[in-house]
Amino acid sequence: MTKDSGSISQHFHERTKYSPESLSRKAAAIDWSKQPIPFKDYKIGTRYDLKPYLSSDPNPVDLDWQWRRLSRLLFCSYGLTLKAVLMNGDPVYLRAAPSAGGLYPAEIYLVSRGTPLLPAGLYHYEPQSHSLLHFWEDHVWMGLQEACLWHPTLEHTHMALVTTAVFFRSAWRYQDRAYRRICLDTGHLLGNLELASAISDIRPHLIGGFVDTAINRLLYLDAEQEGAIAVLALADVLEVSQNLPPSPTTLPSPPPQPYPSLVDGELLSYLHQATQITLEQNLVYKPIRKEATLPDPKQEPMIPDDKYNFPFCLKVPTQSLPMDWGDRLNGLEKTMLKRRSTRAYSGGSILLEHLWQMLNFTYQPQAYSEQGLDRQPDYCDLNLIETFVAISGVDGLEEGCYYYAPKAQELRQIRFKNFRQELHRLCLGQDLGRDAAAVVFHTADLAAAVAQHGDRAYRYLHLDAGHLAQRLNLAAIHLDLGVSGIGGFFDAQVNEVLGIPADEAVLYITTLGQPRGDR
Repeated sequence: MTKDSGSISQHFHERTKYSPESLSRKAAAIDWSKQPIPFKDYKIGTRYDLKPYLSSDPNPVDLDWQWRRLSRLLFCSYGLTLKAVLMNGDPVYLRAAPSAGGLYPAEIYLVSRGTPLLPAGLYHYEPQSHSLLHFWEDHVWMGLQEACLWHPTLEHTHMALVTTAVFFRSAWRYQDRAYRRICLDTGHLLGNLELASAISDIRPHLIGGFVDTAINRLLYLDAEQEGAIAVLALADVLEVSQNLPPSPTTLPSPPPQPYPSLVDGELLSYLHQATQITLEQNLVYKPIRKEATLPDPKQEPMIPDDKYNFPFCLKVPTQSLPMDWGDRLNGLEKTMLKRRSTRAYSGGSILLEHLWQMLNFTYQPQAYSEQGLDRQPDYCDLNLIETFVAISGVDGLEEGCYYYAPKAQELRQIRFKNFRQELHRLCLGQDLGRDAAAVVFHTADLAAAVAQHGDRAYRYLHLDAGHLAQRLNLAAIHLDLGVSGIGGFFDAQVNEVLGIPADEAVLYITTLGQPRGDR
């Protein structure tokens, strides 16, 4: 039986919305005896131990320095930063990037074109030992280029990372809705890779559009269990030939097709298949055009245009001085390694300036170029993401819900009241929503996104939301504030309670506040 009512992405989003009734059924379905191991283990290959190269050495005189750059990039992005022991004696490993439920569905593969550092072939990053395993010795770079539809950055670079997802690690607990969390977790990782690359003098170029089956074959993945999510070409900015211009990051999947009736448990795999790009589409990456004309200095500058400009609303400018990440970004590196998700807030207020700084770091990367960060980091399509902020305890800012206009750099109030109790309910009864000082909502017009990118838009949207959230994470930790992402919420009630336009699908929630002393 076939249905024809919009895209599978929209159907998936509706079907995976939480309600009190669905939550109780899903909780009962979890088999706690089958919790998956969050590591992948290759039995055969040549292992390169990266631990000896974690110490920093600013003197680029030998191959060891190159190893240090790669070691720091991987460790700051996805390395194990803490080992804890549960009450039952089981170990828990925490990583530099956050993950829903500590399940870590993402894996990192490295593809080498052949360098003095790494012979040509395929490598797997092993966080548990902080090492690279060379499991396939062959020249596969051309295969990567073909699978990425000859993306221009791969012509000039010599290493690339591929992030994949082991679906069951998240689906074991979150069932079909796990696909949202898998892409959000990968977005966290992409945010870390962007910033850790700057620390290591590398520029990652995101390739979101590629032929999925070709990448899976290239890496010898079991496509039923694991699938490629994103590709990053790694450019060495210390090499003049690798100082590359911005390139497109996305391509569309085929137009949405009628989909069959699906039972719970089939949605995740069906959606992932629908997001895939095929060779038959005959897609190519087109270069980004640069405007040849400069603005006329005699004319008044045009006011930046953001999606929502609500009439007669309070508008609060959010301009702020950039936060200082220290000499050679050493403060950023320390922040990435000490980042933790906050478990409880005190309910106390935060400073207005701190909120401005967090928004500034997340949405105004150009303000940090003098510190060595990328002024225009790669996202899939940031124009599709909107941001709303529920304010419960920010000194000097009226309580209520605001739309954040990143181009105009201002908050625009759309509803005024204290939402603490509503946020507690919307966030599935989690105290984090009630006790946070500010709660950030990332949303998107899903229908418009699918019209532009096909069903692959669902992947792109959640990758970008996770990427933005990771910048919020690090900014909050740097300011000694608490921060925690929430991927589980009563979707349908969020828009109604906060006054968010109905066509905005809620993708992710990030809570910010004063951490409680016993966190």
